[in-house]
Amino acid sequence: MEHITLLIGIVIVTALVFDFTNGFHDTANAMATTISTGALKPKIAVAMSAVLNLVGAFLSVEVAKTISGGIIDETAGIRPEVIFAGLVGAIVWNLVTWLAGLPSSSSHALFGGLIGATLVAVGPSGVHGGAVVMKVLIPAVAAPIVAGLAATAATRLTYRLARNRAEEDTAKGYRAGQIASAALVSLAHGTNDAQKTMGVITLALITGGVVAPHADPPLWVITSAGLAIALGTYLGGWRIIRTMGKGITDIQPPQGFAAQTGAAATILASSHLGFALSTTQVCSGSVMGSGLGRKGGVVHWSTAGRMAAAWGLTLPAAGAVAAGAALLADQGDWGIATVAVLALAVCGAIWMASRRKPVDHTNVNEGPAAEPAGVVTTALQAVSPPPAGPVAAGASAIPSPAVAEARITDPVGAAPVIAAPVAAHPHEKRAERRAKAGSAAG
Repeated sequence: MEHITLLIGIVIVTALVFDFTNGFHDTANAMATTISTGALKPKIAVAMSAVLNLVGAFLSVEVAKTISGGIIDETAGIRPEVIFAGLVGAIVWNLVTWLAGLPSSSSHALFGGLIGATLVAVGPSGVHGGAVVMKVLIPAVAAPIVAGLAATAATRLTYRLARNRAEEDTAKGYRAGQIASAALVSLAHGTNDAQKTMGVITLALITGGVVAPHADPPLWVITSAGLAIALGTYLGGWRIIRTMGKGITDIQPPQGFAAQTGAAATILASSHLGFALSTTQVCSGSVMGSGLGRKGGVVHWSTAGRMAAAWGLTLPAAGAVAAGAALLADQGDWGIATVAVLALAVCGAIWMASRRKPVDHTNVNEGPAAEPAGVVTTALQAVSPPPAGPVAAGASAIPSPAVAEARITDPVGAAPVIAAPVAAHPHEKRAERRAKAGSAAG
């Protein structure tokens, strides 16, 4: 019994570590657009998100009950070491995608880890296949599409309603709207993701015989899970905030407001219908949709492609790591100790690698390096030319090549930048010299 108690304690600590990584991994969901548009300062934004994540953890326990008895069959012989292996798989994948700055789903990493470890330790009978399809796979495909369409429509409506208003007149309203919608997303995130850790801890307590099957999470479990995710949120996953705020599209305040509103509406609607959507996929899809909704807006499709690849790899990758950990943990005490040491070594290596090019609140808005314009970007720029300005009287619409300066637009849709002067053709140089000689002779 002492061995089981110690092992359950290890599982609880590991679950809280996962909850911590979930917090800083998913801070970008609520605050990336708010930070990138300047609606809130970075430190204030993550502090507000942390408080609301903590509050959200106390609002419901339905998601926790789904985790503790929905995806995995708690009566199929699941042992604490299986849950430990699943958590290790989820933590490792969270840190890998954080290092790469990719907003993958922490929820799917947890699901994948638990499924992979259970398949190795118990077999297919330990996994509720129907629940996996209905509560994980279908929402994973639908979430970014629904959120993207909602954000596209909201962005177009926002610009249409404000088309006759000066930018300075609407700035305060957009700022207030972004803060309110980001607060709503943070609250929803705490309600969903903090409960996933509660469910895992409760599942460990059930497998160890500490609480009865189908029991609600104890108060101390709710409190510890809420504090862990809040602390992770406050420290901020600055790498992922940079990707969502600057790497997907060039977000303007109206787009940020529309993206957050679309994401909040999608999350709340899915909660009402009982769908377990990934908040990461919802918010990422909303940001992409806001880029498509603005005339002349550009989505960085290479970044979006890397994100989609990470989404597709999350379940199998976390499951594969967890399966290997389960094989070792099943060997006894030395196997569990080996898994723990290897996990700590991998996490330490990832942390050291992140220190080579640190990202924090001081440089989060600098944005990634510009990427070459692709086919989709070129097509969008072609159908959305810049407005023609008035031409000064007596000035030629086409400047002389000798003094012309090429104006190009960078691939993220920023303001035109000045390129080097265009060299004149040799025939034009001779014509200019003759004109100057004639003027001197006159």
